[in-house]
Amino acid sequence: MDLILWRHAEAEDGVPDLERRLTAKGRKQAERVAQWLLQRLPARFILLSSPAVRAQQTAEALGAPIKTDKTLAPGAGPAAIVKACGWPDYKGAVVVAGHQPDLGRALAYLLGASGSFSVKKGALWWISNRVRDEKDQVVVRAVMSPDLL
Repeated sequence: MDLILWRHAEAEDGVPDLERRLTAKGRKQAERVAQWLLQRLPARFILLSSPAVRAQQTAEALGAPIKTDKTLAPGAGPAAIVKACGWPDYKGAVVVAGHQPDLGRALAYLLGASGSFSVKKGALWWISNRVRDEKDQVVVRAVMSPDLL
């Protein structure tokens, strides 16, 4: 399975939190990362998103159908994120547009680390799983930030 955890791009400040929209900079960040992803993703993938507008707008940059999952809303725990994407049993690629610190905690959980990883606005972590010597392994395939594109 390939799992891409993509933090929403830069968003406006304000409340209500779920209605915050991307800024002009955030839209550019999402577009740059989406173009990078589209060059590398398999033809078929699932795109999951938090119901928050900023995550939806980030996901929309991929130009693919979005499945909104309320369990990915801000405050999602690692187990909820892992369950929503079907890790590690799904056969294929799943892109999850979500939030920090949720995605950082899910990464730590998946990589067997304590605490959390920092995921910059608009950035993604691409991991996959494999079995080697009869042991499950998590492989970091890429970490990409919009400021590097």
